[in-house]
Amino acid sequence: MRSYALRTAVTVLFAASLTAAAGAPSSARPTAAPAAHEARQQPRSPVLVDCLWHAKVRPASFILACGDGNSRLVSLHWSQWGPHAARAQGVNLVNDCKPYCAAGRFHSYRVAVRLDHVKPWKKHPRLPHYGRMTLTYEGRTPAHFPKTVTYPLWD
Repeated sequence: MRSYALRTAVTVLFAASLTAAAGAPSSARPTAAPAAHEARQQPRSPVLVDCLWHAKVRPASFILACGDGNSRLVSLHWSQWGPHAARAQGVNLVNDCKPYCAAGRFHSYRVAVRLDHVKPWKKHPRLPHYGRMTLTYEGRTPAHFPKTVTYPLWD
């Protein structure tokens, strides 16, 4: 008798939940996910590709000298990250390599950073990435550096 009552209760609850779902207003019913072609048509924000081939958006730091890490950007504060360009303020830490790089000292230089030349990333062609970085030093510059330096970025 007990198992019969349990089966009846489960059946009644199941039927009630089906009735409630069928009677829900259309605005309360879940809608289907957008079609795949619609999702692909939405523009994606460009990324900055780092030394390890990771896609970054508004990174707080970025290594410029991938081989030895003797030049890197830190304390990046992004004021723009758009489909054509990105802008940030930050600090370029540069090793003076005196008397050699392992014994050198890092020096801080304030910089304005601009990313541009957006193009498809070869590793992920549907993902746009910034292809060029321009650093403009605000004040002093590292030895033998001009006030503005432009780097092609890896693809």
